[in-house]
Amino acid sequence: MHRYSVAEPQPRRFVVPFAAEPFQLVGLRRAVRAELDAWGMSALVDEAQLITTELASNVIKHVGQGTAATLVLDAGPDQLRVELHDKSHEEPQELQPTCNEEHGRGLQLLAGLSAAWGTIRTAAGKAVWCELPLIPDETRRRIQRATMVMESYGLAAGSPAVRLTHRSALEESATSLISDLLHWLAAQGVDPDDILDRAQTHFESELGAVG
Repeated sequence: MHRYSVAEPQPRRFVVPFAAEPFQLVGLRRAVRAELDAWGMSALVDEAQLITTELASNVIKHVGQGTAATLVLDAGPDQLRVELHDKSHEEPQELQPTCNEEHGRGLQLLAGLSAAWGTIRTAAGKAVWCELPLIPDETRRRIQRATMVMESYGLAAGSPAVRLTHRSALEESATSLISDLLHWLAAQGVDPDDILDRAQTHFESELGAVG
């Protein structure tokens, strides 16, 4: 007999290859927001978007416009790691700009926004990384667990793997999952309406406590 338990949310990874062009920055920021919202890490969206913009802009300025690069988001239980990979082995230099200088403040921005940052050599070049801490939060854990359940449910139902950051895919997966749960409850002799009412009551109570 198999035993099942509710596991803690697993680390998640999001990888986006892109060409280092100015017009790509808006799309990268949108992708960062969509992923972090889906992971229950909305509190880090602003910092992560700023870091992503700064790192990608540095590649455009110092490595070359059109250079192949990759954005990586690694989400752990209580922190987010943002990495920007490019094909240059030259590490960024920390400058000390004066008050009147507009350039050279990028690394100061990274240091101010993140708990830690650095550069690592890779086989193809280098990666600049930043780590953002996140205070433990039960609502975030619930969102992450729900994301895992819906993704697993989609695979179990034979659906093709679709990113839940797409609203249409998210709504379809959630509706199908809830519908199947209602069928299961009815088959167990439980009133589905009663369960829905209780779930709504719990949700509103917890939402009010957070607010």
